[in-house]
Amino acid sequence: MNNFKKIGLTALAASLVSVSAHAGEMSVSGGASLNASGFSGEGNNEGTSFTMGNQLTFTGGGELDNGVNVSLSFVIDQGDDTADAAGTSPFDSHSITISTDSLGSLKFAGEGGGSVTASHGTAAGGLWDTFDQENFTTSAGAAVIGDLLSTHSGGDDSFFYTSPELMSGLIGVVSYNPKSTDKRESEKGWGVNYTGIDGLTLNYATQDVEGASNDASGDAEVYKAAYVYGSLTATVSYHETDLANTTNADTSAQSYALSYTVTDDLSITYGVEEHDQAANTTASHDDPSLDRISASYTAGGMTLTGKITNGDNLTRTSATNGDQQAWSLGASFAF
Repeated sequence: MNNFKKIGLTALAASLVSVSAHAGEMSVSGGASLNASGFSGEGNNEGTSFTMGNQLTFTGGGELDNGVNVSLSFVIDQGDDTADAAGTSPFDSHSITISTDSLGSLKFAGEGGGSVTASHGTAAGGLWDTFDQENFTTSAGAAVIGDLLSTHSGGDDSFFYTSPELMSGLIGVVSYNPKSTDKRESEKGWGVNYTGIDGLTLNYATQDVEGASNDASGDAEVYKAAYVYGSLTATVSYHETDLANTTNADTSAQSYALSYTVTDDLSITYGVEEHDQAANTTASHDDPSLDRISASYTAGGMTLTGKITNGDNLTRTSATNGDQQAWSLGASFAF
């Protein structure tokens, strides 16, 4: 009798294994980078620093018998969550996506979700939020740069829906970030993307901003347009954040960028960002502005980059220590 039980359990286990592997595929891709950067400015002259990055991305999925596609993405990144008290380091963003051709796709991001506004960064590439904020300090060592442009990342455990094509070149996007301990209410957002005219891309998105208090809550909007003409690409964007009960904290950013493709492997980009904060209404306040020129060269799986970024009035005043310059050189490898 026991032998029959063993045979039955073995057959059942084999059938479960075959079902779980049905129509599924797994793949792994990786990347590594080596970077050098320098930073200088009035009263703040940092030496050259070297950093490296590395990550592995696991993806898998397939089509079920009912025509539904399911895919999984999971990233291991040594530089992520290094101070995570939960001990999840070095695990990075992970998500599952369910989609059909007729209904669009629904993604649930367990970690690393971005909102519909964050998905459309400034035309220049977010110069303020990537301007080496860790090294920009006063002579007393106190950090003076914060994230002036709010992107309001959807964060962990968020939903993102992308519609099928609603009409020629038009799709819709929706995001939902449930209420958590640091949010008064759930955040909802929506946007549209249009590519129905050859060479032209238009984006609009709006999203709730929910903080721990009513004063830290409001909404954010972004408008963006890009046009490709031959080897030249021109992009403009406008971001605005309005907080309900904190008028002086409202911010906006105007940005543009021009990119020129010299060859299939070499491109050059020049971008500008100008930021405005409602609190800067007196003569002692000046709005920050940044510009960057960058070049990128790709050969096979290797990409070489160089950037020079200038920032003026980064302390939101005319103080000389608010004028800074940063440079960086990088080499990244995909495999």
